[in-house]
Amino acid sequence: MNFKILSKIKSPDDVKKLNNEELKELCAEIRSEIIETVSKNGGHLASNLGAVELTVALHRAFSSPDDAIIFDVGHQSYTHKLLTGRFDRFDTIRTEGGLSGFMRPSESKHDAVVSGHSSNSVSLAYGIYRAKRLKGEEGTAVAVIGDGALTGGMAFEGLNNSGRVRGNFIIVLNDNKMSISRNVGAISGAITKLRNRKRYHSFKFIVNKLLIQIPFVGKKLNSLAFRIKELLKSMVYRNNFFESLGFNYLGPVDGHNIKDMEALFKAAERYTRPSVVHVITAKGKGYSFAENSPKNYHGVSPFDVETGYSNKGTKNFSAVAGETLLKLAKENDKICAITAAMTEGTGLSEFASEYRNRFFDVGIAEQHAVGFASGLATGGMTPFFVVYSSFLQRGFDQIVHDCAIANVPVKFLIDRAGIVGEDGESHQGIFDVSYLSLIPNMNIYSPSFYSELENVITRVAKNDELCAVRYPRGCELDPLDADLSGDYSVLNDGKKTAVITYGRIFSNVYAATKNTDFTVIKLNKIYPISEELITKLSAFEKIVFFEEGIKSGGIGEHIASRLLEKDFKGKYILNAINDEFVPAASVSSSLKKYNFDIGSIKRILGVE
Repeated sequence: MNFKILSKIKSPDDVKKLNNEELKELCAEIRSEIIETVSKNGGHLASNLGAVELTVALHRAFSSPDDAIIFDVGHQSYTHKLLTGRFDRFDTIRTEGGLSGFMRPSESKHDAVVSGHSSNSVSLAYGIYRAKRLKGEEGTAVAVIGDGALTGGMAFEGLNNSGRVRGNFIIVLNDNKMSISRNVGAISGAITKLRNRKRYHSFKFIVNKLLIQIPFVGKKLNSLAFRIKELLKSMVYRNNFFESLGFNYLGPVDGHNIKDMEALFKAAERYTRPSVVHVITAKGKGYSFAENSPKNYHGVSPFDVETGYSNKGTKNFSAVAGETLLKLAKENDKICAITAAMTEGTGLSEFASEYRNRFFDVGIAEQHAVGFASGLATGGMTPFFVVYSSFLQRGFDQIVHDCAIANVPVKFLIDRAGIVGEDGESHQGIFDVSYLSLIPNMNIYSPSFYSELENVITRVAKNDELCAVRYPRGCELDPLDADLSGDYSVLNDGKKTAVITYGRIFSNVYAATKNTDFTVIKLNKIYPISEELITKLSAFEKIVFFEEGIKSGGIGEHIASRLLEKDFKGKYILNAINDEFVPAASVSSSLKKYNFDIGSIKRILGVE
């Protein structure tokens, strides 16, 4: 497709040169490019379409990279990438070796930080801002945070700390769902329009400057004028959360009007105290399917642009987990489901509809979710916190303190465990086994197939143990029609070499060792490791372990340590992910890279 304006944008400086008509055309071209690319590669659609004009206005008002612009989560930074010299490579986004779907400093000097998880932008931007001032550098820092990410506790910690600074630190609230302050009728509208005008801010700064220059009483007069203004404003706005923390509140402003936003951003830059600029946007703007159903077009697989239809199947581990919880909830009125703003992604939509009083979406607040689940369990309920593996990392302290010490029977259903694919480093679920297995009282299960997932969820719903059930993104690999019940299963017993694994890649291990001279041991409950299993393994001459997770602290290392204590004399080979972050690539490509595909397993085992 021929983009006459977008193709000429090599840096944000080029955006500043465009007139109104050219800006409209630029935004239209950006939307076309995002829709076309995401339809082929998958990615975050609705959030990016809603932030097009906002991002253009940011780059017109500020001077990146001298002014650091930090997008919370980073999943809405596609326009930012297109405006900062990455148009020629944009079609590679979320592909192996291509652009990341999030901000990455390794890609561009305009990406100030690594992004991928939410609610950290205020803290990061404030740190960068203070570093600039400590070093005597010019420029500011801007945190762009959505109303969803604002539900995370870290965002409030950042607000609490940064509201006290003297200087032009800026937070842009990208509000596409809720109103932060109560606005009252025509008076509020008139004042908002006045506040959004450049002349209003120019007049205000001139008056402040003149008052301060009056000998002896200038500062007192200026302070009195400020207090009177704040009193009148609070009477109209009935107070404002941000201003109570020390921020200058500007807005709300139409997030699809570039000129109005640009004027407000420049006004915020002139203040000598931190500002929150409240921007109202519409998720999915410019693509009817995404506008009408922004949740369904938040993170998407490849789809047909004309119909909006994706070929993604409905049967997957997430759906099975949701269906199983729904069935159990019908039989047991103590079962509750908790999610952290991931109702659809974790397969809980039907549960949420059917059992509203036992379903809790706590927002992007994993720490609170874990503590809340502990409270529910302490109160006699059976809570299941259904959460992506990489997001559970933020609740580690609560798992230790609020769950494990008192051995409170919270159930964690850990979705997206293992390699997840194109979302890359920040989303890979390769750390949960290592950090959960070091916590006393924690029990960890890792089913390989849909039927096993259903069975283990049913099992843990009936017991009083603190536990985690982890399962991968997407569909099961070739299921095995055999009895694999128990904490571990042994196939083709009595051989000299044992091959051990768990989870999704068991299918590949089984296929690679079929009709060979190996004993295959499938771990179902992967932790704690039973003494019976260690005794059995001690008798083998050689053990090969395949683990789709980080090597340090993984089950393979735990077993190796236990065998060493028993003076194991055989050969032990551990194939896991070395201490590194797994970059974006398809799941199949990553499995092959880390030797978890059938061909690699055969090669390592020396199977022809």
